[in-house]
Parts: sequence; C-alpha cells; structure tokens
Amino acid sequence: MLLTFYKYQGTGNDFIVIDNRSRIFPVGNSGLVTTLCDRRFGIGADGLILLENDDEADFRMVYFNADGNQGSMCGNGGRCLVAFAKFLGIISKETVFNAVDGLHKASINEDIVELQMNNVKEIRTKPNSHFLNTGSPHHVQIVEELQDFNVFKEGAKLRYGLYGEKGCNINFVEPLGNDAFAVRTYERGVENETLSCGTGVTAVAIAMHKAKKITSEIVDIETKGGRLQVSFKADTSGYSNVILKGPAKQVFKGEIKW
Repeated sequence: MLLTFYKYQGTGNDFIVIDNRSRIFPVGNSGLVTTLCDRRFGIGADGLILLENDDEADFRMVYFNADGNQGSMCGNGGRCLVAFAKFLGIISKETVFNAVDGLHKASINEDIVELQMNNVKEIRTKPNSHFLNTGSPHHVQIVEELQDFNVFKEGAKLRYGLYGEKGCNINFVEPLGNDAFAVRTYERGVENETLSCGTGVTAVAIAMHKAKKITSEIVDIETKGGRLQVSFKADTSGYSNVILKGPAKQVFKGEIKW
C-alpha cells in the first residue's frame, strides 16, 4: 500500500506528517513508525504526526516519537501541524486543536506559527538545574562553552541516570545576554540531540525567569536549527499565556510503500 506523507520542519526539528482523518494509518504499528522515521531505511524524521478529526476542536494531533511510541506534547510538532492544517484548508489564521495534553490555541501568519502552551505552576529547583513540565518533562541546566559541550554523552547520562527508565528531556543552556539564550537539547524518544525542541525552549525560558536570570517576559532562544521566541505572563501562581513562536515549513510531499 502506498502511504502519502508530508515532511515539515520547525527550526530543524523535522516530522513526517500524515492526514489521517480517514483513519488509514495503522496506529498500533510502532515498528512502522520506527522504520518511517529511520534516516537510512525510511523517510527520516525526529517524529511522526497524524492529523485526525476531533469532536471538540478543529483537529487532533497524535504524536509518535522516532522510537515508535506515542509521545507527550511536542511544541515544534504542534506548530508544524498547524501549518499543515492550513495547507489542507481546515483552518485559516486561527485554530484550536486537541493534543495529548489538552486543547491548544494557535495562529499562523505566512510561515510563522504562534502556539499557546499549557500553564506551568510547578518548577522544581535543584542545586544546578530546574525541572518542569511544559507538556513534556524537561531538565534545564546552565553550562559553559555550549558549542563544544558533549550533549549526547551528558544528556544520555542524565536522561537515564537521574530520571530512570521513563526519562526526561535534557536541556543545556548558555546565556547570550539581552534576554536571549542558546539551547541544545537531548530528546528522549529520539535518544539523541535534535536541532530544536519546542517544549524544551519553552521550559528554558520559564526556568531562566524563575531563576532570576532575566526579568523580561519575552525570551529569545537560539537553537542549532534557528531562533524561537517564548513569551508568558508570570505571577505568584506560576506562568500563564505561554506562547511559543517560530517558523514551520513544508519541505516536501512523497509516497512510501508499507
């Protein structure tokens, strides 16, 4: 059977995106997802996303990590799916869609997508790091000389050694000044560094504000795949109106046998 797919990327975080409103994709076939995401034997991607019908919203996002398992919320994936929904004519400029962590509002202007993330109330502060959940769990840690830092080795060590089998996404951060930070992320499910992580940069922006490294509620984040912006409203109850903003682009369309 031929499967039609689209390839999208958001600051280098790349995804196989499939219109599954007619339920053609075998959701339970984790091996197929792994093969499709393989960069040598398949299409190649950090994850696979299905766009499905939803009773509450314009559409539903179903996200799979590259390891074949259904994952937690993916911020860049959500932004890419909004761009795909516009391409399909499902939405125009604004939307509400359903994901594993609930409803999300979003807007799109050309290739720039603004995605509202969940509110964050709990941030656990550790001696050298912060832990918080922005739809996915994230460890945030400041390091020096980020460009030369061994993200794969140190990320894997923390992902398994500190957080166990269930694991956590690991973000290494370096301040750039002027309310900006450079970030490199080791993503669980991909089990490697990715060029960008949407929930990760969201976690970094909030953690840096919580740590009083910045006072601004608008934060620029430089990833290996490009620049994202995170804004929020901070008060004594936590962080609300959290917005992840950045580009989301269609790369190509194709067909693959399965």
